[in-house]
Order: sequence, then C-alpha cells, then structure tokens
Amino acid sequence: MFAGVINNQPMQNTTYKVVLPFYTYAALSLFAACFLLLISTGSFTGHYFNPHILAITHMMALGWGTMIILGAGYQLIPVLIEKSLYSIKLANWSFFLAATGIPLLAYGFYNFDMGWPAKWGGRLVFISVSLFVINLAKSIQKSKNRNVHAWFMLAASVWLFVTALYGLVLVYNFTFPIYKRNHIELIPLHAHTGVIGWFLLLVIGVGSKLIPMFMISKYTNSKQLWLIFLLINTALVLFISLYIFKAANAIFFFPVVMLLTSLIVFAQYCYKSYKQRIRKQVDEQMKLSLLSLLMMLLPVAVIFFLIGLFVSGKEDMRIVLLYGFVIFFGWITAIIFGMTFKTLPFIVWNKVYGKIAGLGKTPGPKDLYSERLFAAMSVSYLAGFVIFIAGILTIEKVVLTIGSSLLLLSALLYCVNAGKLIFHKAF
Repeated sequence: MFAGVINNQPMQNTTYKVVLPFYTYAALSLFAACFLLLISTGSFTGHYFNPHILAITHMMALGWGTMIILGAGYQLIPVLIEKSLYSIKLANWSFFLAATGIPLLAYGFYNFDMGWPAKWGGRLVFISVSLFVINLAKSIQKSKNRNVHAWFMLAASVWLFVTALYGLVLVYNFTFPIYKRNHIELIPLHAHTGVIGWFLLLVIGVGSKLIPMFMISKYTNSKQLWLIFLLINTALVLFISLYIFKAANAIFFFPVVMLLTSLIVFAQYCYKSYKQRIRKQVDEQMKLSLLSLLMMLLPVAVIFFLIGLFVSGKEDMRIVLLYGFVIFFGWITAIIFGMTFKTLPFIVWNKVYGKIAGLGKTPGPKDLYSERLFAAMSVSYLAGFVIFIAGILTIEKVVLTIGSSLLLLSALLYCVNAGKLIFHKAF
C-alpha cells in the first residue's frame, strides 16, 4: 500500500514490474474472499473453527493483506534505507511462490483437506516469506540508514516468518500430531503473532512514515515511535509467554493494556502530524486511512470484553467471530483501501509518464483512477462492514447476506478502479 514518493516526487524505487503483480493479486484475492464470505454466511452463525471461516481468514490475511504489503514493501524499502533492493530475483520468486501457495492453502481449508494441497500451500507460503525476510535483511544490512521505520519493517518481517513457520507446523499437526493441545487452543498463538507482530507493527511503522508524508507534515518524533515499538513487541512476547504457560485469564489484561497504550501513543503521533500539516485539504483517501486508525481500537475493545467473559467463566462465539472480522475486514482493509489510491497512482504514473514528464502535457496521478468509484467503494464498504457486524451479533443470516453483498460490491469496485490504474495506457 505504499510507494516511494515524497511531495509527489518519485524516489529511488523498485521497478513496477515487481510491485504491480502483488497489487493485482491482492485485489483478486479480496474479491475471492468476499465472494466466499457471501456464499458462506451460514458459517458465521456457529463456531469460529469452521473450514469456510478458516479459508476466508487466510485469503484475507495472506492473499489480500500480506500480498499487497509485500509488494508495497518492495517499493518502500529503498525509500526507507536510501539504497536499492538487495535482489529483484528474490522478490519475483517470493511472488510466484506465494501466488501458487495461497490458493492451495485456501482450498485445503475450505474443503478441510489437510493433505497435499494444504501442505504444499503452507510450504510455498513459508518459502516465499523466508525470501522476503532475507531480501529485507540483506537490503538493510548494506544500508547505513537504519531508521526506526526500517526497524519496524524488519521486526514485522521476523514475526511474519514465525507466523508462517508456526502455521505450517499446525497444518502438519492435523495429520502428524506434534502438539498435545488441540487446534482450537493453538490458533490464538498463530493468529496474534500474525495480527500483532506482522500487521500491526508493519502498519504503524510504515504509516508513521507515510501519513505525515502525504499530508506534507513537518511533525516527527522518533522517541514516540521507539516507545510504540517497545510496547508492541513486549506485549506480544508477554502474551505468548502467558499463553504457553496457561496463565490465569485475568493476567492477559496486561499485554492488552500495553497494546492499547501503544495505539493511544500512535493516535497522538498521527493527530500531531495532522495538526502540523502544510497541506490543509485532506482528500478522501487520507480520510479513509485515518478512519482505519480509529478502527484499530475496535479489536482492542472486543478483546477486553472477550477476556472479561473468560474471567467470568463464559464464552460467546459471536464475540470471537466479531474479533476476527473487525481485524481483517476492518482496519486492515480500510487502510489498504485508502493507501492504495494514494500510492498506486504514483507507481503507475512513473511507469507510464516518468520518461516523458516535462516534454508535454501529461495527466496527474489523481487523473488515472475514478474518484466516483472510490467514493462508491467507500460507502458500500462501510455499510457492509457495519451491517455484517450486526449480523454476527444477531445471528441473522439475512443481515449477514446483505452485509456480505455490500462488501462484495466494494471489492468489485476496488478491483475495477485498481484495474483502471494498473492497465492505464498513455493518453
């Protein structure tokens, strides 16, 4: 979701040939996940450990969120470290391996076939992630510029590696029992390592760079960012330790409070960036991205309530389903929606018009996509998001169907608008 641009000027970037396939694949994965959501609404009236829900979750986490972040990461790494990417070849291989492995893994989950499709899917995704981590580490190693944003990306990639490795082990655990604990008990470790260690660290680390950049804000505070970095990583390590040693439910409030504190500090960072911005007009893409930052508080609020239920000896599957939904269809999707149309136009513009800029009249980056389609996508997305939440809480299949239909419409509008950008030809 990020491109190497400052004040509308391209910086040292990875070639678009590496980046655009990730954006394209992610858009198609979102549509596929929303389609599966629509035809599987009945699954959201029962237990969360359901083959269809597992497939949708992994399509959103890997095909949608991770693929677009990997592509955008390859674009952004040179900007952060002021050096070129270590290996284009490794970047291309990471795409092809993940692009092949993700549908195999999703197929395995959807049909609950933990044989060769799921195993090969897991292997290919793990190798792809490993190549990304190596590429990032080698790129940072050859650079003298190791700022806090680069450390966020490096730490997030390490947690992604741990998540992928543990996920592969869990796939094997279905047919070759490795752990004595059942899968329902093992899932929270896998899920939170990915959501907090990979997505949250990455979004904050990169968002703290791009949000001031796109608003042309002079605000910066590395001490705040290092505090956030420390709080998130400490909270995750504490959560894993507490979970492994089966601590009392009430103690889990401590890592959650640390996470909440990190989000409050980040919100303050973004607010000060907003207040000190030079560009006073905030466009619709930035508004949606900033709204996604508020959405980050939703999972924290839900987990507080969920822990409270566990402490009181109660369990409500609706709240568990809600927790996962607001993460993947909430703040992760919202920030990608917003940032795609802040970054992808610059990538495409540089590809199509970069060499002829100044030789004649050329359209601006904002002219390469439809703002009307973006507005329609945002409305259908937010409406679908709220309605689907209502469906989860009321266990009404009709409400779930309406919500998922609107989300599918938003995914379609996103694909059309992104396709309009990706396949743009010179006027």
